[in-house]
Amino acid sequence: MFTGIVEELGTVAALEDQGDAIRLTIRATTVLEDAGLGDSISVNGCCLTVTTLDDDTWTADVMQETLDKTSLYGVRPGDRVNLERAVTADKRLGGHIVQGHVDGVGEVLSRTPSEHWEVVEISLPAGMSRYLVDKGSISVDGISLTVVEAKDASFTVSLIPETLARTTLGFRQPGDRVNLEVDVIAKYVERLLPFHTGEKA
Repeated sequence: MFTGIVEELGTVAALEDQGDAIRLTIRATTVLEDAGLGDSISVNGCCLTVTTLDDDTWTADVMQETLDKTSLYGVRPGDRVNLERAVTADKRLGGHIVQGHVDGVGEVLSRTPSEHWEVVEISLPAGMSRYLVDKGSISVDGISLTVVEAKDASFTVSLIPETLARTTLGFRQPGDRVNLEVDVIAKYVERLLPFHTGEKA
């Protein structure tokens, strides 16, 4: 479980193609301070498991299912990635509940800069718009963000300088793919409603 508050920008150090999987090695500092084998670290919003550990790098095995459904397909050495360690019970929930289970991949459609912030519009995969509401929460590449405007096929977010400086959304450009995870509470509500109304789910 994560909060969507990115701790650092890591760098893809190496990528080993294993046919139906990749072995991803990432260079980092903060997330390795107390990391151990088997720990969970969010990489651009994808929950990955630490399989090897070094002084300044760690490795995760990324299965075909994850490659098929996330923007991790296509990462290259040198790419920057958002990193967050799994949350502990004694930490503040600064963002929202993020599972690290990507629901779909969107595309940056536009960036509109302002004096103190930047509005970014991102496309939505088919069927995902029902989970978004204005001022609701969404995770974009593992970043907890507030939806400014929820549309049928896209949504907008307003990014403050801190987010632009400390996450991949500072340099994502129109056409770039981003991982999306909707608020899990919305999915539970959708699942429970048919039982409440007497209909089958």
